[in-house]
Amino acid sequence: MDGTKLQKDQPIPSNDIACEHLQYMLLPKISLPNQQGNLLQLNRSDTFRLVIYFYSLTGHPEKKLPENWDQIPGAKGCTLENCIFRDNYENFIELNALPIGISTQSIEEIKEMTDRLRIQYDILSDSNHDCINKLSLPTFSINNRIFIKRLTIIVEKNRIKKVFFPIFSINKHVNEVLKWLKEN
Repeated sequence: MDGTKLQKDQPIPSNDIACEHLQYMLLPKISLPNQQGNLLQLNRSDTFRLVIYFYSLTGHPEKKLPENWDQIPGAKGCTLENCIFRDNYENFIELNALPIGISTQSIEEIKEMTDRLRIQYDILSDSNHDCINKLSLPTFSINNRIFIKRLTIIVEKNRIKKVFFPIFSINKHVNEVLKWLKEN
């Protein structure tokens, strides 16, 4: 699974504007629990940039994914995405940026995934949809459960400087983010 190609039958949105409102937005007060259950405040004025990537769901080796998961545009490949961000952690740090992942999964699910995949930075749970609601993030639902569509924002001094959405290629996406960080 390399994540670089769309599945044959997945529709490609030609003019998806679901995240245009985020560009240059100041982050509202948002604190979410990380994999340890500790709250992390996102609206901050640190000297480093935050690379916040939103993803829908990482799989578990002993659990089935929701039915037809692989046919939902942007749903497949979240575990791979986390691994690619993990593998580029030092590259982000060198560019004065800190990656943070966010999904609607529970703290327990995120803890299992970060331990199994050896993720060394914070992955946050938006299971209460606080971040989704405050930022009006694009979502989809299956069986009455809400998932965030894949997107990435770069935050500098509490302002969203760049929005990546939609994201079609997981492998190419991290390189696009790193390139943007180098140039800006």
